[in-house]
Amino acid sequence: MSVRYLHTMVRVLDLEKTMAFFELLGLKETRRIDNEKGRFSLVFMAPEGQEECPVELTYNWDGDDGLPSDSRHFGHLAYRVPNIYEMCQHLMDNGVTINRPPRDGHMAFVRSPDNVSIELLQEGDALAPAEPWASMENTGHW
Repeated sequence: MSVRYLHTMVRVLDLEKTMAFFELLGLKETRRIDNEKGRFSLVFMAPEGQEECPVELTYNWDGDDGLPSDSRHFGHLAYRVPNIYEMCQHLMDNGVTINRPPRDGHMAFVRSPDNVSIELLQEGDALAPAEPWASMENTGHW
């Protein structure tokens, strides 16, 4: 018997805003379930070619009072990117705060609109330190 990874689920307060955030990371919607009786939507998003590794966005149509405000009980989602500096610049250009800048050319942390921590890791070897990233301060918990 072998174990197989299925997905990571996160609850979201604003489905459209959260989907737009994950689209900035390069994920696409791969499947959607709108449950009229249960009054919720499940949206699965994954990087192209990696549809077997989705994040499941769970949205309750009538709100979700039980959603923690800081989501710190949840660790993080991690994605490998071809160029960490270009990805962080792309996210910043679209209004995303870089909580832990890629000062080392290897790792950065950002947060989704629902405060879910996202780790970005440079594909292959770390890039050489470069400005403005090398001298940026952390802007929050990651």
